[in-house]
Amino acid sequence: MFTKEDLLVLDQVPVFGQIYDDTEYAKKRFIELYDLYTKKFGEPESFYLFSTPGRTEISGNHTDHNNGCVLAASVNLDSAAIVVPTDDNMVNIYSVGYQRPFKVNILNTKPVEAERETTVSLVRGVAARLNELGYKTGGFNAYINSSVKRGSGLSSSASIEVLIGKIFSRLYNADNEIPDVEIAKISQYAENVYFGKPCGLMDQTACAVGGVISIDFNDTKNPIVEQVQLDLASLGYCLAVVDTGGNHADLTDDYASVPREMKAVAAEFGKDVMRRVTKAELLSKAGELRKKLGDRAVLRAFHFLNDNDRVVKQIECIKNGDFDSFLNYVNKSGDSSWEYLQNCMTPKNPDEQGITLALAVTREYCEGMKFATRVHGGGFAGTIQTFLPIEEFEGYKTAMESVFGEGCVTKLNIRGKGTTCIE
Repeated sequence: MFTKEDLLVLDQVPVFGQIYDDTEYAKKRFIELYDLYTKKFGEPESFYLFSTPGRTEISGNHTDHNNGCVLAASVNLDSAAIVVPTDDNMVNIYSVGYQRPFKVNILNTKPVEAERETTVSLVRGVAARLNELGYKTGGFNAYINSSVKRGSGLSSSASIEVLIGKIFSRLYNADNEIPDVEIAKISQYAENVYFGKPCGLMDQTACAVGGVISIDFNDTKNPIVEQVQLDLASLGYCLAVVDTGGNHADLTDDYASVPREMKAVAAEFGKDVMRRVTKAELLSKAGELRKKLGDRAVLRAFHFLNDNDRVVKQIECIKNGDFDSFLNYVNKSGDSSWEYLQNCMTPKNPDEQGITLALAVTREYCEGMKFATRVHGGGFAGTIQTFLPIEEFEGYKTAMESVFGEGCVTKLNIRGKGTTCIE
């Protein structure tokens, strides 16, 4: 635990330098967070500090929920928190940017319909699942400052879920600390059952484990997680995420339709997920399936099979130092998301196609250079991802801002550590 005086030398804590590139700025941020906490809860004698990163999806678009493979990474944007345990069962959270606190009595573990799609539902869901699994929970007061913006495509919700799980782990299960992958699964449960979003497990795992990781979800109870070394800066490249400013309202059905249609195709072969179906089997029944399930479901099934294979090939490219082929596979994944998966726009609002337009502008700007671009994350509205030479970043930023507005482009660094209690 920390005291107020410890904050002045926070940048000298070894793990702090592993989490933050700019330790002086990060220290100032935690000092400001302490002041905010004090104004709401009073000055604490001691406290805990936590940090959970956002994530970037590198490859494997909508493959995790059908037991596929993904390549993802934690990023330098994070959800930082100052936390003090309490002797009751109330969780009280203030968050920068929100006027009202999030208050949860964790003794009430049943889903509350009125809380769906709120932070409160995530806290309740994480606490409920921990109790089901035999872990301890208890109350705490917290103040959070998240640089993972909502709607940025960097998994702000997963970052918060995993942060809450890590807080419960450190405060109440220090003698039986919860493994990071288990925290990820608990967080996914909270988002699926309590928040109401049928997400896969990739986002939470990337936020929990950290670094560049490949994840094989063939056995969802025991996903295979492997860290992969990818140093973009040494290759002369950077990673940019462009927020197109799309409206995320009423997209839950769009997201849910992807796993639903893939699993519907799998069910025609007596399987539960597309991971259990071969491409030869899909081709043999494509004509029959399109009549029964519709063309889009078949196209999405083809996307899964192809993108799942691409992840494995990209991992091989990284390990073999073949960056050009890696970029080529990123582009192919993007093409497949656009043409087969069809998650670059919502059919509910064809006039709004920010993702598609951002991809088009990127390709026009980057023509003639080695680059890669694709939809980032769940899609339908939101962000794209672009790998491009470092010296081209400022020009690219200017080009994208001329279309989508100032501040729409974020340059990301890969963070080596996942969710962390700063000790």
